[in-house]
Amino acid sequence: MSQMTKAYIAQPGTSELRWTGETSTYFLATGGLTGETICVVEEQAIRGESIPLHKHDDMECFYILEGEVMFYFGVEPGTEARAGAFVHIPGNTIHGFRIESEIARYLILTTPRHGEFYRAISLPATRATIGDEIIAQACQKYEVELVGPLPN
Repeated sequence: MSQMTKAYIAQPGTSELRWTGETSTYFLATGGLTGETICVVEEQAIRGESIPLHKHDDMECFYILEGEVMFYFGVEPGTEARAGAFVHIPGNTIHGFRIESEIARYLILTTPRHGEFYRAISLPATRATIGDEIIAQACQKYEVELVGPLPN
């Protein structure tokens, strides 16, 4: 059951900022702020940053604000999403992506539970490398199954 929440505005620079490697993540809307209805994060990543093929029960949507991101679904060839593109990924869909432009900025809309996975694989307000052990523990806790590397 969701709890009553208040309306709010997340002004630029006021949201929680966390880092995974060279990728910055601003938590614009969390389960705690939205009565456990949605999580919205804004990420900025650099060329070559990637998320390997994986799957989980939670849906994810991406809205590309700037740059180019190559998305992979199962064994299909990659599909490029440029600024203005919207990508919907239903739960249990094998997927991954790689940043193709110098910089890419995108919004991720997902479930509060999956938002907590993003929090678990990132560190607050510092650029840091998250070790494989921390990622493996978060994958187990939030039921994210790593499937394999992205195709070349």
